Amino acid sequence: MTNQLALIAKTQSLIAAGDIVGAESALVELADAQGDGALMVVLEQLPPKDILAVIREYDNSKESVINLLVSPAQFARAVVIEKQYKDLTRTHLRGMVNAIIFRDGADPLEFLTAIGDLEGGSEALADYFSEKWARIECFARTGTFEASEDDGEILTETALLSSAYVKPRLEEDEVADQDWMQLAWILRYKNPDLFIETVLVMRAKARAHDLGLGDETGAEAGIEEDDGKFETGDTDRGKATPAKRESDEESAI
Repeated sequence: MTNQLALIAKTQSLIAAGDIVGAESALVELADAQGDGALMVVLEQLPPKDILAVIREYDNSKESVINLLVSPAQFARAVVIEKQYKDLTRTHLRGMVNAIIFRDGADPLEFLTAIGDLEGGSEALADYFSEKWARIECFARTGTFEASEDDGEILTETALLSSAYVKPRLEEDEVADQDWMQLAWILRYKNPDLFIETVLVMRAKARAHDLGLGDETGAEAGIEEDDGKFETGDTDRGKATPAKRESDEESAI
């Protein structure tokens, strides 16, 4: 236990100093020396911002033992605070989400459900899809991602809810790209409530952007809801709730 505490302190010190590679190497050395179980114990004791600092620096050319062992709950807590990095391209967010939820032997739905269960989870997913807003709206309306079928119509929240349990037009293996299409398919047909929340948050973010309000959502900016398109209800819909910034979750940037 003493060795594990020392490793935790060392890892946090390396991350605070910006040496992410060194921190990951220290964790990998623990797994090599004492097994995956010892590493999982350490990961459970690291704050989400430190796990995030390591897993967001994904590298497609190699498998990271941390990415392979991080649990859905740990990953979800890291994902909802990722926005603290203010990466407008969302490159790191998409990369780490794809690398972890589609890892060998993982159940993507388990990870997505864990994200959706947290405050700010649907906002994180909206950020993941941010560059694919039109395609996601098309998928919500038609069940396909084909631009040729997109007439620009935006479904109201009531219409979204009524279409939540329709039979898929596409099978998952037709969009099994281990990327945004497959993730959207899993959300729509395996967790439709979270899919709808994510679509509504995306709409609120898009509208706020059009009004020159930066990355705020309509709810944060005090925008009145209209046409049933930006209703927030009692969930995280459209709220873009800031990540909890307790002392152990402040950004390590």
